[in-house]
Amino acid sequence: MNDQGNSSGSPIPPNGWGNQGATPQQSDTATKKAPSLLKTFLVAFGGAAVACALVLGVYSFIHPTSSTVLGGSGSGTNITVSGEDTTLAEAVSQKCLPSVVNIDVYTKQSSQSMMGMMGQTSDELEESSLGSGIILSSDGYILTNYHVIEGADQLKVNAGGEEYTAQVVGTDESSDLAVLKIDATGLTAIEVGSSSDLTVGEWVMAVGSPFGLEQSVSTGIVSATSRTTSALNDSSSGSSAVYTNMIQTDAAINPGNSGGALVDKDGKLIGVNTLIASASGSSSGVGFAIPVDYAMNIAQQIIDGKNPSHAQLGITATTVNSQLAKRYSLPVESGAYVTSVSAGSSAANAGIQEGDIITKLGGVSISSSSDLVLAVRSHNAGDNVEVTFNRNGQENTVSVTLGSDS
Repeated sequence: MNDQGNSSGSPIPPNGWGNQGATPQQSDTATKKAPSLLKTFLVAFGGAAVACALVLGVYSFIHPTSSTVLGGSGSGTNITVSGEDTTLAEAVSQKCLPSVVNIDVYTKQSSQSMMGMMGQTSDELEESSLGSGIILSSDGYILTNYHVIEGADQLKVNAGGEEYTAQVVGTDESSDLAVLKIDATGLTAIEVGSSSDLTVGEWVMAVGSPFGLEQSVSTGIVSATSRTTSALNDSSSGSSAVYTNMIQTDAAINPGNSGGALVDKDGKLIGVNTLIASASGSSSGVGFAIPVDYAMNIAQQIIDGKNPSHAQLGITATTVNSQLAKRYSLPVESGAYVTSVSAGSSAANAGIQEGDIITKLGGVSISSSSDLVLAVRSHNAGDNVEVTFNRNGQENTVSVTLGSDS
């Protein structure tokens, strides 16, 4: 499902910062041509300017057969703040730092050595970038962002004062998540919390390796929840990847923090640090993390040897607002305007057509294409949901069995 809103401008990471490989929540490539109304929409959205870029927080230099239970136990360390020498930040740091690791990414670089002068090739491994990771189990499963490890020829992990070579267990590019494995025992797994009941204003800490500075922490608050944003996916084409349901925080997140932990006042994992909004590539007080409930679901699927699956509707859509509704005499002032429907998709089978404006899915009101992405991704493939849409001024409701992208 390609329910991408048309945000103005193309967010472009500053030169030299990180890999741009993540493609979270991208959908089917529609086979039908979008109607001319969509082209007009795109022109209407294209006039505004973007003051900052969304940057993936990776710092750059010049499968098992049995199920594994992830995360620390629910009876983890209780944090009690008392006395002048003990602060909340100190207590949370002491609990979480052993569970967050540094990931060094090595890629092959052509060497102009004597071998090369003699007509022989020599590919040497050089450290090209770095990020952070979160220890999920005592035997070495580690969660990080896909864009941290994309294109790596070798991965080194520093955990507990030791360096390990890491293997990639599996990845989910569409979620920007990956699971690594190191040959270790007795590691301190992070205690996993929940992102379902976060409230704006609550205290958080970001843990990771900004600019390669290992074991660093910064504190802040939850600035917002359920944020939808985008980051450059392909610099050659200018396409952007859409991230939905992100946690926004003002805790400092910088290049190198990607894949690190966002934890609450109890030292429990609530998110995976992923993006920053910045004109310079450094923290500007607007960072984004993937919610832990979603991240752990994907991680468990990978560790269980499964291909992570995501529900999809099988359409592309753009956002309708009051201004566009008035200008183009649309029957509703908000919703997701269907620009194309993939043949044989769930939407096609249910009778949804180009030009329909979706206003509700699964009982949730839809006021934008981003709302639609979030609503679909809150379900599992195979779920039956009711979809309400407006067609030529007539409201219709159909039952749709959501498809899968796997």
